Amino acid sequence: MIEKAQKTIHVRWVRSGIGFTRRQKNIVRSLGLSRLNQVVERPDTPQIRGLVDSIPHMAKIVPAPVKPAWLLVSEYTIFPPEPSQEAPVRRAKVKSVEAVKAAAAEEPEKAAAKESKAAAREHAVPRGETKKVAKAAGKAKATSLHATGDAKKAKAAAKSKPAKKTKK
Repeated sequence: MIEKAQKTIHVRWVRSGIGFTRRQKNIVRSLGLSRLNQVVERPDTPQIRGLVDSIPHMAKIVPAPVKPAWLLVSEYTIFPPEPSQEAPVRRAKVKSVEAVKAAAAEEPEKAAAKESKAAAREHAVPRGETKKVAKAAGKAKATSLHATGDAKKAKAAAKSKPAKKTKK
């Protein structure tokens, strides 16, 4: 069978569903409308026209939107950027502790500073860890639990309150 090109209609949501029945709101959603003043393209069938006619106060059939004239001019067509022929810039690699120690034999004064920086990079504390230790600084029990790496118990210990005494 030869398929005929289906005609389409454009439906605009013109009024909010606040104050209307759930059934009417569901019809708006079934048309594919999700926000106010949105225009959707739907096939021109009796079913779609019936849905729009059942909520004429909320949705309207509008003419097709016209594309701006400047989009039709070929000068304004945007093409992807062309690949450049330049060589990519390479970054220098970070030296290891062994390389810094080998350089220490040549220049003892400068090498000591470089060695301490390289060692600090290897033993750096992750960002989140300093906050955990700072929160538990005032509480001895929580601090000792943080030091052992038991963060869940430390949080529970910090939040726990002494039991209230009851009157007899």
